[in-house]
Amino acid sequence: MTMQTNKPSFGVLDGVKIVYAAVELAVPKACCIMADWGADVTWLENTGAGDTIRDTAWVKQAERRNQRSVALDYFSPEGKEVLFKMLKDADIFIEASKGGTYAKKGITDELLWEINPKLVIVHVSGFGQSGEPAMVTRAAYDLTVMAYSGYMSQNGTPAQPMNPGPYAGDYFNTLMITGATLAALYRAEKTGKGESIDLAMFETLLAIGQYYLVDYLNEDIIWPRPGARNQNLCAIGEYQCSDGFIGLCVYGVSQNKYLLECIGLGDLWGTEHIPEDCSALWLSNPHAIEIEEKLEAYCLAHRRKDIEADFAANRIAAQIVMEFPDLVQDEHYKAREVWLDWQTQEGEEFKGLNVFPRFKNNPGQVWRPMPAQGQDTQDVLAGLGYSNEQVSQLASNGVVKLA
Repeated sequence: MTMQTNKPSFGVLDGVKIVYAAVELAVPKACCIMADWGADVTWLENTGAGDTIRDTAWVKQAERRNQRSVALDYFSPEGKEVLFKMLKDADIFIEASKGGTYAKKGITDELLWEINPKLVIVHVSGFGQSGEPAMVTRAAYDLTVMAYSGYMSQNGTPAQPMNPGPYAGDYFNTLMITGATLAALYRAEKTGKGESIDLAMFETLLAIGQYYLVDYLNEDIIWPRPGARNQNLCAIGEYQCSDGFIGLCVYGVSQNKYLLECIGLGDLWGTEHIPEDCSALWLSNPHAIEIEEKLEAYCLAHRRKDIEADFAANRIAAQIVMEFPDLVQDEHYKAREVWLDWQTQEGEEFKGLNVFPRFKNNPGQVWRPMPAQGQDTQDVLAGLGYSNEQVSQLASNGVVKLA
């Protein structure tokens, strides 16, 4: 299959040029999102095995669409020259590595700004570009930054912390990378002066996990890990029904009254511990254990769809826990055109997700499947002024890799 090389004009980020050097998952996913929104994205892979995402069966197709692949040894002297030429007219450069790696290799922010004063530079690492040296240079993965940030300690059962999946630490950071990058781009466009972002992945997770963290910082409160339930409220969590599981978030005066009536505890409404203006059923309530036991029994005696329909009709937030087969059969998913099929480079049909969110006036699109490693090396370098002979020589020297 012949792949389209020139990006068509579309999207809210049309005209924005991004170069990134990173392997799965946080940075590449952020760049994929921006590519879906219309940015012109070039993915720098190493000249060895390439991005580790290539070892996956399917997700590589979903998260490396809409971008070019250039296989480049960007730390070699000749490779640096190629990189600098690529960044001369780029808007954004994002790299993921241990803190300080690029500066140690002689690729400092100041040098890049000499080449391109408006360049937005984003350094993504597990623990930051500064701080305790042993932490700055420590290897980081999704699980380890989750553990270091305290986010993992808030998830799991009372007996054991558990890492939220799939790869939530990476994907939370994807959104922070996207937001911070575009904020810096806005300022660079306004002022003509570039920006450098030190994005430590653990700090993103600290920010996301602060809901209960500030209880500890200010009152020394450590809530127990909730398992499938809320840390401090009844009727919030995942409950087993006769045919699966349902997620409930029962909160509000009328909602609590209706719940108690459903589970056979309507007589508790308007009493000392559950007055008629009770909007929250706290676990500190002396009836909490009874409420939870009755609710569990009620759910086990009913089908999840029946509970969902009844509770939703009475303004209780209730949603069945959707399994993958449920997702593909759901009518709302279909009505919103959540699913999208496209062809891989090999001409095979790939089933994936559409572009989110939905921009009304400048919608995103999928214009290109995942390229082979180094597929665009020749074209990109030609656009930088390299002749075919020069590219071949760089390939012979191991500076670049051609598909």
